[in-house]
Amino acid sequence: MTPEQSQIVAALDAELARALRGPDPAARAARLDLCRRALGLGLAGQAAALLAAMARAAPADADLALLHGVALRQVQRLPEALGVFEAAQAAGAADPALLQGIAQTRYEAGLPAADHLAAALAAQPGNADLLRLRAAALAAEGDIPGAEALLEAELARNPGWLDGHKALSVLRWTVGDQSRFAESYAAGAQAQPANDQLWLGWSRALIQARDWAGAGEVLDRAEAALGRSPALATTRLLVASESGDTAATERLLGECAGLRGETIDLIRLRHYLRQRRLKEAQDVALPQLITPSASLFWPYLSLVWRMAGDARREWIDRPDQFIRPLPVDLSASELAELAEVLRGLHVMERPYIEQSVRGGTQTDRSVIQRHEPIIRLAKARWLSALRDYVDGLPPFEQGHPLLGQPRGELLVEGSWSVRLLRQGYNVPHNHPVGWISTAFYVSLPDESQMGPQPSGHITFGTPPEDLGLDLAAYATIASQPGLCAVFPSTMWHRTMPFADGERLVMALDLKRPRW
Repeated sequence: MTPEQSQIVAALDAELARALRGPDPAARAARLDLCRRALGLGLAGQAAALLAAMARAAPADADLALLHGVALRQVQRLPEALGVFEAAQAAGAADPALLQGIAQTRYEAGLPAADHLAAALAAQPGNADLLRLRAAALAAEGDIPGAEALLEAELARNPGWLDGHKALSVLRWTVGDQSRFAESYAAGAQAQPANDQLWLGWSRALIQARDWAGAGEVLDRAEAALGRSPALATTRLLVASESGDTAATERLLGECAGLRGETIDLIRLRHYLRQRRLKEAQDVALPQLITPSASLFWPYLSLVWRMAGDARREWIDRPDQFIRPLPVDLSASELAELAEVLRGLHVMERPYIEQSVRGGTQTDRSVIQRHEPIIRLAKARWLSALRDYVDGLPPFEQGHPLLGQPRGELLVEGSWSVRLLRQGYNVPHNHPVGWISTAFYVSLPDESQMGPQPSGHITFGTPPEDLGLDLAAYATIASQPGLCAVFPSTMWHRTMPFADGERLVMALDLKRPRW
């Protein structure tokens, strides 16, 4: 902990001791302020203890309940957070934010939430985030037409609503409506032709679908409406590079030579790797390692060093140390129960457009935060295995993407389930938002269905195929029910196709710890 964190923890402990001796209304404001400071420093768990003690004497205090619920949400104790919000409402607390807290927490926990979000939206009619979340809840509860109509109606009123366009395009894509998944952007751009973000959002949606010609046409129309701009030039460079137009890429790189930033540097880096221009690729990546975008560039720098035979390739990836299979303590009957719950969550026709899944589906929301008892049990056992992995890592190393982080409380950055069917697989990818990643195998085809090894295995170290790099896998882990594969989030990994059957997994990324 930092000295400031230690000071706040000591103050929280002192105030908790006083609060346990009895209510002190005069101390309320100072204690709430102390807890807000604690939340800002990543000490939500410690703040929650003081807030719980205060709440016993003031159950209808809306401000207190909101802060208490937020603290519990920050440490991912969603059932407790929901209980705090609902208890305050039952005690007479009236606050639109309390309705929002109940509705949002219900949705994230996988409980029916569409009606609660409607009530929260009625109290905050201009809250676009609540409207988008209500559409997501309607879709999750099976009302796809209602979700689509809700988004369409708001976009008709507000054609510049970027999050709404994205939500509608994702909804249409995942239900199999490919032909018109991005058409709302077209209507928005027609209504607001001077809105560059609409044109960019439209082109990026088509880029994710690998519709290079369509994206190029949108960019042509955008330049006709807006003139040339750095953002449009960068996006045009992205289309040229990822579609394999080397001549156009080289020309556009020259035109964009003065532009800097995460997006254009990543485009440059991928192009230089394709061309085996390793020195230039390294020169792009190294300066980014001292920026918030470092996690995007570490995986590519690993490829550069491997291609160049640089000794630092051993320093960054260390597959013998960092890639590990670990058992998760669930019985065969518990795994079967977990598999049944997870199958019920795979209701989409297609995976999300930006995901690595091929031949299967991936769930929405953070599956590990759901309310079902079997998922909560799996979470506890899984995180226990991950705690063992973290505790067994080599000592702290300044600057290393895995070892250069503190190793305190383990929180989940994101989690999901993947259900692959016959010949399904994941393309090579990494998880730049996370710190440590893991796949937990719940149900698998039998040996006769899987096919010859390494069918259905998870492999590490192979780069994206569209880079055209000849690098062999570092390691392979054979999937087994009850086993999890653990590895750094910056590590390239993929799932190999298998002959037949169902491969059902849960996966998560751990957050980079703050202390």
